[in-house]
Amino acid sequence: MKTQEKISISRRRFLASTSALAIGTAMASPVWGMPAYIRDLGKPNSIFRGVQVGVITYSFRSMPSTAEDLLRYCIDANVSAVELMGPAAEAFAGAPEAPARTGNEEADKAARAEYFQTLANWRANVPMNRFKQLRKLYERAGVSIYGYKPSALGANNTDAEIDYAFRAAKALGANQANVEFPNDPVHTQRLGRIAARNKVYVGYHGHTQQTFDMWDGSIAQSPYNAINFDMGHYVAAGFEAIPFIEAKHQHIVSMHTKDRKSKANGGANLPWGEGDTPIAEALQLMADHKYKFPATIELEYPVPDGSDAVKEVAKCVEFARKALNA
Repeated sequence: MKTQEKISISRRRFLASTSALAIGTAMASPVWGMPAYIRDLGKPNSIFRGVQVGVITYSFRSMPSTAEDLLRYCIDANVSAVELMGPAAEAFAGAPEAPARTGNEEADKAARAEYFQTLANWRANVPMNRFKQLRKLYERAGVSIYGYKPSALGANNTDAEIDYAFRAAKALGANQANVEFPNDPVHTQRLGRIAARNKVYVGYHGHTQQTFDMWDGSIAQSPYNAINFDMGHYVAAGFEAIPFIEAKHQHIVSMHTKDRKSKANGGANLPWGEGDTPIAEALQLMADHKYKFPATIELEYPVPDGSDAVKEVAKCVEFARKALNA
């Protein structure tokens, strides 16, 4: 046998044996609770013409929602970036579990109060290593975490809890920790101060109370107070989304994207392309002007019979891809 043929056969044998070993090892070894084979699957990619299309994990609320479940859904829906809700990340990091309701109103109230105190203490003292592990788990599968939304940024949360929210966001790889827009300017100033200390933005999310100038006061308080814009709710409130994006883009850290009818047409949540929200135009604007904030799919229309949240999110991703001719 010629030397070159021997080399070729040896190489094929080597590749075959290493492939078999890799498959066997992948199927057998767990990585932080998830089978290692997930790292070997095709990675998702929802960046189209420079626009990062992401999803808030609230979209999968109708399905089991561990951190590992949510990652699987992202891969299946071809989503490569997420705004991660707090419960899954905190459970992954070992947070205390909420008590089950017993039906005894007084006992349940006392148990909840004790739980919130225990949770606040946990948040104030938890090391960041498990959040960093979660970031690595997602990144290995091709999914980045750009936003974190825990229930730790409210007026009743301690400064230590608020500080935790930004530290955890940073450990997860996020540049923003998001919260529903507070009515109290004292609280937005407090959040902006703690956000600035951590160099992580706080993105204020709005519903149909959104107006063109709703965020202006909080933005003036701190360079780390920012906008988590919801274009669907803005349209349902009776406003035009494109002029807002053009005027405020430098303060937007992420944009919740959904299709709603306008206020005049009833405001219903509908599958993408069936409402009055200019989703395609907004995505094209982001691409043309190279806006860097992600467009976050927030699934709020009813999931049709025979479908599920993952399939519907995948339809939104495909809508975005086609809208951007990618």
